Amino acid sequence: MNAELLSLMFFAGLLPLAAASAVTPPGDGSTPVILSLWPAGTSGITAGHAREHDATTSADGMIGGRPVIRLTGISDPTVTLYRPLRVPETGTAVVVFPGGGYHILAMDLEGTEVCEWLNTIGVTAVLLKYRVPDPSPHSKAFEDAQRAIGIVRSRASEWHIDPHRIGVLGFSAGGHLAASLSCNYQKRIYTPADGADRLSCRPDFAVLIYPAYLAAPDSTSNLDPAFHVTKETPPAFLAQTEHDPIGVNNSIAYYEALRRAGVPAEMHLYEAGGHGYGLRPSAMPVSGWPSRLAEWMRSMQLLPATH
Repeated sequence: MNAELLSLMFFAGLLPLAAASAVTPPGDGSTPVILSLWPAGTSGITAGHAREHDATTSADGMIGGRPVIRLTGISDPTVTLYRPLRVPETGTAVVVFPGGGYHILAMDLEGTEVCEWLNTIGVTAVLLKYRVPDPSPHSKAFEDAQRAIGIVRSRASEWHIDPHRIGVLGFSAGGHLAASLSCNYQKRIYTPADGADRLSCRPDFAVLIYPAYLAAPDSTSNLDPAFHVTKETPPAFLAQTEHDPIGVNNSIAYYEALRRAGVPAEMHLYEAGGHGYGLRPSAMPVSGWPSRLAEWMRSMQLLPATH
């Protein structure tokens, strides 16, 4: 069977993940590598899924002078590998979860653009396109997140990453997904599909940017009881603005829970900037959060120190 036919079978979901290395390029950074998340396709897809499409309309407005790609109707989740090309690889990897209220995914603003920036600081980035729409309790998205970490850890040697330096970075609902994974990694919520699901899906660190749905519904300061923060919860970096309509109490509640558990955490609160800005530059100080994140990662020995 020739390589072209094998490749077509893999992307059609007819080959298991274990066969992917035979049909996909190694990912040298020049071209992102896309892998189907589930080896035999997805099952139990949330009712109402339609064919994947771009939900962007002119009424959605612009962010940073540019439109935003908003995907919905995602029933075939994928991971896309972005490897550093112009700077040395550090061995650290980050799985990126775009936001969108579990209804859409802001795929460029909170996805591809973030992966490209991570590459500039030597971090291997993996973009998760998880299933949406996915109403509460967001079980399909969480299955995809657990699966993605296992896949990345199983590919650590092949992708030149340290299996003990794999983090998650989520925006808005993606921040909720990152926190959920940080607090609920002990057991898969789905039937294991292959060897990747026998590896830990615990992130080694988490980055929550304007996270949503973390505070208890009846409180402005307490963490939702769905999040069981312990001393084993991964360290976290958080950033949000005080004028965020989602509510800065989400970041504060999670940060305070980490602090009480003795987990290293750093939080940056900015006075203005709203919500959903990604890392597109603006005149507001909140645009500096990527630099603060890089500094935190150096302090956590996830990046080499600067001289």
